[in-house]
Amino acid sequence: QVQLVESGGGLVQAGGSLRLSCAASGRTFSIHAVGWFRQAPGKEREFVAAIGWSDSITSYADSVKGRFTISRDNAKNTVYLHMNSLKPEETAVYYCAAGRLVAKAATTYNYWGQGTQVTVSS
Repeated sequence: QVQLVESGGGLVQAGGSLRLSCAASGRTFSIHAVGWFRQAPGKEREFVAAIGWSDSITSYADSVKGRFTISRDNAKNTVYLHMNSLKPEETAVYYCAAGRLVAKAATTYNYWGQGTQVTVSS
């Protein structure tokens, strides 16, 4: 099993920045990719970004390209999501997930964290 714990969420003004962290533990050798997803109230969960666990492959949703950056620190088994120029409509619970490959489909990921709330005020 793989355990994922997100942190770094909070309240930020529009235009501000946050850095989310996703710490992995357990059978981390089975992780090949980590993705970030978000879900706003009343909306479906949507892909945000993903990164390969041991390579340089990254993927971003069009809506966050140029503003969000995903990175990892393998020594700490942690993946980060750096979010800049945040918008009120990006208020959501942000989840990290671990899976077999970098992909936008949530079904690709086997393990999920509990999520961290990000609130962007206008």
